[in-house]
Amino acid sequence: MKQIIAAARSSSAWSKSPLRHLEKWSTYAFWKRQARTWHWMSGAICLIGMLLFALTGITLNHAHQIPAKPKVEEVEMVLSEAALAALLSEIDIADGATVPVEAAAEIRRQLGADLSGKKGEWTDVDVYISLPRPGGDAWLSIDRETGDVLYEVTSRGPISYLNDLHKGRSAGAIWSLFLDVFAVACIVFCMTGLWLLQIHSQRRGSTWPLVLGGLAIPVVILLFFLHI
Repeated sequence: MKQIIAAARSSSAWSKSPLRHLEKWSTYAFWKRQARTWHWMSGAICLIGMLLFALTGITLNHAHQIPAKPKVEEVEMVLSEAALAALLSEIDIADGATVPVEAAAEIRRQLGADLSGKKGEWTDVDVYISLPRPGGDAWLSIDRETGDVLYEVTSRGPISYLNDLHKGRSAGAIWSLFLDVFAVACIVFCMTGLWLLQIHSQRRGSTWPLVLGGLAIPVVILLFFLHI
């Protein structure tokens, strides 16, 4: 087909040839296939994420109506002499230093608390480390004189956990990267969806009124029903 079109182009009758219209149709079909391909690929990538964000959008919107029962758990331990000695070593507490490796490894082994890269609030007598997490909170304090460690974990349940994932609260760098990739996939999904709407709009007269309605409804609510 391409060879036929190329040969026809070389003739002076190309402008009146039906093959010219065939080439336009071929280009149109190509981009239509591209729109469909990118639409379903981006939809497949962000499907689960969109379901999660739609669900947590509802739970966040009704957060005050969903009861939460925080569960608080406290665990104690005492550092070994070697770990306590590392804790008492020369540390620049003015910059909020991290807990020495020896003490952090011992705490993780016994309490399961990961202090890697966590800066502490240091005083002459203790260290306090805040450990926020999705769906709850946690903190740990270490007595620099006795080596006593107190670890407190608060859990607010699975709904709070999912809500915090929606907001990206204290979920770490990997989850933040996922949110960026997910957002790009959603943009591609929406833009290719708009492209497909344009392609089929000639046969579906309600396409653009529905699109404009989707834009007008939130604008009207913001302008007339939002009290600031």
